[in-house]
Amino acid sequence: MSVRPILIAPDPRLKLVSEPVTGVDDHIRTLVADMIETMYDAEGIGLAAIQVGVARRILVLDVEQKEERRNPRVFINPIITWSSEATAVMEEGCLSVPEIWDEVERSQAIKAEYLDADGNLQHLEAEGILAVCLQHEMDHLNGVLFVDHLSKLKRSMALKKLAKAKKLKKAS
Repeated sequence: MSVRPILIAPDPRLKLVSEPVTGVDDHIRTLVADMIETMYDAEGIGLAAIQVGVARRILVLDVEQKEERRNPRVFINPIITWSSEATAVMEEGCLSVPEIWDEVERSQAIKAEYLDADGNLQHLEAEGILAVCLQHEMDHLNGVLFVDHLSKLKRSMALKKLAKAKKLKKAS
């Protein structure tokens, strides 16, 4: 396992639509293990493969790790099969858009299906933070960042703040 570099917006690779995984093999399991290690190293609760430069439909989540428990979950080729009409607004951030936080409205509950790390088909009903995090990470698989859900003005301000932070980091 190794920590991989995380792509930072506006890296154009973050806008790619990820390709489905055709089979779960040792290469995919190594990628998943690296993604989990990278997510923990960055103190995140979710990470999509594209965020480490691999355009495959894979994501990892651990919404419990903030409570100092580790329960990583692997989602390969996830799809949302149902989403509630009821929505929830939560503050979101992103490892690829560091230090930017804003409120995003998403479905409050979802149903999804996906392959686990062994290639077995799984079904999930989720609500709250798990539902929000899964929707956020699945957006990455389609080339969408959470700031894309913001108004044009808020998105512009967030990306300018990010660019300014990058410049300051390079100058120091």
